[in-house]
Amino acid sequence: MAETIRNLKRVYRKYGKEYKSPLIKIFVISLFGLITNIAIPLISAQFVVNFTDSNFEQAIYMALVALVIYGIDLIKVLLIRKNNQLFRRGTVKKMQMSLGREILALDQKTLDGNSSGTFIQRLTNDTEKMSKIFTNGMVIIIKFLSAIGSFIAILIIDWHMFLYYVIASFILSALNYVKNEKVGEKDKEYRKESDKVAGLTGELVRGARDIKMLYAKESFMHNLDEKIDVQNDKVFEMRNIDMNYNLFIGYIKIILEFLSVLLLITLINKNILSVAIAMALFNYRHTVLNNFMDIVSELLEECKNFNISTDRVFALMNNKDFQKEKFGEKSKEVIGNFEFKNVTFGYNENIVLKGLNLNIKSGHTYGIVGKSGSGKTTIFNLLCKMYDINSGAILIDGEDINDLDEQSIRGNITIINQNPYIFNMSIKENLRLVKEKVTDEEIINACRIACLDDYIETLPDKYDTVIGEGGVNLSGGQRQRLAIARALVQNTKIILFDEATSALDNETQGKIQKAIDNLTGDYTIIIIAHRLSTIVNCNKIFILENGKISDSGTHQELLKSNKYYKQLCETELVEKD
Repeated sequence: MAETIRNLKRVYRKYGKEYKSPLIKIFVISLFGLITNIAIPLISAQFVVNFTDSNFEQAIYMALVALVIYGIDLIKVLLIRKNNQLFRRGTVKKMQMSLGREILALDQKTLDGNSSGTFIQRLTNDTEKMSKIFTNGMVIIIKFLSAIGSFIAILIIDWHMFLYYVIASFILSALNYVKNEKVGEKDKEYRKESDKVAGLTGELVRGARDIKMLYAKESFMHNLDEKIDVQNDKVFEMRNIDMNYNLFIGYIKIILEFLSVLLLITLINKNILSVAIAMALFNYRHTVLNNFMDIVSELLEECKNFNISTDRVFALMNNKDFQKEKFGEKSKEVIGNFEFKNVTFGYNENIVLKGLNLNIKSGHTYGIVGKSGSGKTTIFNLLCKMYDINSGAILIDGEDINDLDEQSIRGNITIINQNPYIFNMSIKENLRLVKEKVTDEEIINACRIACLDDYIETLPDKYDTVIGEGGVNLSGGQRQRLAIARALVQNTKIILFDEATSALDNETQGKIQKAIDNLTGDYTIIIIAHRLSTIVNCNKIFILENGKISDSGTHQELLKSNKYYKQLCETELVEKD
């Protein structure tokens, strides 16, 4: 329980403090309800005594009093549940929004090293389980207060039976605690496997088209089947432990009920209790044994789920198991100059950049060419601080990138990828993600420059058309043009094109090229080229080989002096023919 109390304090301080008003109301109402919880058993016992003594007039009176108290009790439960929902609605939203921000704050290596299911399960399933302790927990507290009321009533009637029921309840509670600990260990294992299944299921949905096209349905489903089997094995082990303990506890409970009968008979024989009072006390065996055991079992189950979920959620925040991105505190207006000084970087042990030196001036357009895997895209990732370099330095306008805050870096750089991610929103909403207060005129103008406006006008809902998850309803070229429009709306100082025109037909590419040319002079533009025709007008072109810049110059200069570049140009001309 100490762990639960500690976690409750953490969750309350972080997520629930501003919603304390409903909690205070619940506490006050519950205290008032304690009076009814004590009164009901006493009145019920008096009813049994009057009824067995054939004092029917008094029995009817007791029944009416009990009826009124039960009615008050129902109103009490309703008020508690309403305030409970008010508290839960606010805390769950705050939890999920906070956790969403924490996930976005994780560094890219952490995200790359974990399946999406790890984060999806914690954002949805675990926050839900955490919140349940505030709703189900209050219901359990009400039941607990009712049980306490029964114990007090039994103490008032006879202390012998009170002492026996306390001991019996303690035995059952201890057994339930042991069961909960054993089940909890298996539950942790189950949730780890559940993360894997959730991640693979997400890939099934997102990658369904590719799975079909690759004719990989059977192999994918075999992989999923294996993970589901492991998950189900953990569930089976967990439930098997639960069932075995429940059977054992059930037998203990039967024995304790039998012993309560023997004790009541003994008290009657010694004239300590009358038969009527003994019958009333015997009828409370379910309330103080069954109900109390259920209360303890439910409470332990809620605490177990809450503690496991809290540990999993807060693990995303402790910067130990899941590393966060690190930014500086310096804020500045970016002009657009940046420089790589002897930068070395690798993904794990695979070194991609080996002492790279690169100098970019604002307002100029640059091209980068090189073989696949030479590190072209890595340069863009490092400039956006998606990863931390191994050694060297990256400067933006003379400032070390590690000293700048996130807005100074990512708020001034836009990357247009080869396969841009398009969100399952309307075209207009996709563009407003990067600039909330963008006007319709700005949206239309950006789409016009990106050569997308003609297509949008053919859609039934125009700019309000929802384009599906990942932009599934758009062609590859249309997705890239929408990404270009998104960059134009964001209007950053530095625009990076990562083979962004590779999927476009020649006519559309020409239009995009014209759009890029229109940006020249106002922005720092770098283009990773698949088609060299997109970089012929660049101020300078860099050739990247083995993680270093091997040569640089204008198109004409490289065509004359660099054999590799000349060969690339000749190959492209042959392909066009």
